[in-house]
Amino acid sequence: MSVRELVVLGCGSQVPSRERNHNGYLLRWDGEGLLFDPGEGTQRQLIFAGVRPAAITRILITHFHGDHCLGLPGILQRLSLDGVQHPLHLYYPASGAEYLERLRRASIYHDRLELVLHPIARDGVVDEGEGFVLEARRLAHPVDTFGYRLAEPPQRHLVPEALRAHGVSGPAAGELKRRGAVEIGGRRVLLHQVSREQAGAVFAFVMDTRPCAAAHALARGANLLVCEATYLDSEREHARAYGHMTAGEALALARAAGVRRVVLAHLSQRYRDAAPYRAALAAATLEHPAGEPEVIIAEDLLRIAVPRHR
Repeated sequence: MSVRELVVLGCGSQVPSRERNHNGYLLRWDGEGLLFDPGEGTQRQLIFAGVRPAAITRILITHFHGDHCLGLPGILQRLSLDGVQHPLHLYYPASGAEYLERLRRASIYHDRLELVLHPIARDGVVDEGEGFVLEARRLAHPVDTFGYRLAEPPQRHLVPEALRAHGVSGPAAGELKRRGAVEIGGRRVLLHQVSREQAGAVFAFVMDTRPCAAAHALARGANLLVCEATYLDSEREHARAYGHMTAGEALALARAAGVRRVVLAHLSQRYRDAAPYRAALAAATLEHPAGEPEVIIAEDLLRIAVPRHR
């Protein structure tokens, strides 16, 4: 059975604290392990989370501020040490190629990885995997920063009532789905006549940005959105000055984009725990009734399922 879940390895911004590690978010998506923004200490957090480093198949870096990439050398060296046999795909802003090379060669080690580099210079599709399309868009941060969107292609589901109406049953239904058409009693039945199309699942990762159109495009219709919420709304001017979002702005984005579940992350070290976030959201009447995004405030080592469509 396929697994789709987010493992929060760290959710703190700028510097680690007693309560939060540097950033690090592992998305388990069927047979893929996508590691987003491995900050300092990510390798150790994997141990605490009970995740094998070899499960990582792709690493995605939004930008080259230290809290989003200082864990990369340790991850690459560990995967080399373990002798992983699969290719490791690495996505990053093309303008940061110099920083990437420094991180790759930060110390002496025997590099045995088959590393596939994907420098990103513009918005659009950056890769296509088995059953998903990966897209990147430039965000509004003081340094070159890209957010990511992982989208499953639309799925077509057979409708039992329509199958019966067209006389399709048993093995013929499977053949129809595989081939797109089947002969029944001298009649040709087409797949679109007995099925409906449903949008595929979407995961979005929006990190270190002011509110912007690109963030909305990435989050649109997402089943699960990880969104930076560095500050509370009381610090909105501070957030704007440093290219960040507040918790209220992150939730407003999730609402406008039709997100099913949003994880507020990249939390400032000035807030020791989640209590100020919960209080602020409640005080701003952002408690969500049915149909609104489900809001989860990130905590280290939290596991969050990718919800199915309604």
